[in-house]
Amino acid sequence: QLQLVESGGGVVQPGGSLRLSCVASGGSLGNYGVAWVRQAPGKEREGVSCISRSAIDTNEAATVKGRFSTSRDNAKNTVYLQMNSLKPEDTGVYYCTAGPACSRDLMAVIRTNTDFGTWGQGTQVTVSA
Repeated sequence: QLQLVESGGGVVQPGGSLRLSCVASGGSLGNYGVAWVRQAPGKEREGVSCISRSAIDTNEAATVKGRFSTSRDNAKNTVYLQMNSLKPEDTGVYYCTAGPACSRDLMAVIRTNTDFGTWGQGTQVTVSA
């Protein structure tokens, strides 16, 4: 059974950078589209990005476009989220989730993966001066 573990979160000042990793075990991550989803305290989950199985397609939310980028190394069973120019509003728990596909509709990916996908336990990102 596929399992996902996120890492790389932490506390960073505004304008700083972090790189999150999502490592899979129990299966080949290359068989799945992988999305990053975040949740701030008291707010709904928000799709951040999604990367297709072969990494040909990546989609980012408008709120992070130009600052965040997603990549994957299927040989290492790992997906990355590079976060630059971080803002306080980027604070939250970041989850990776593997599912059947990626789409520009990140909310649809969240809905699909809630029912049919695999989720990690999350990693906390705090952007604060």
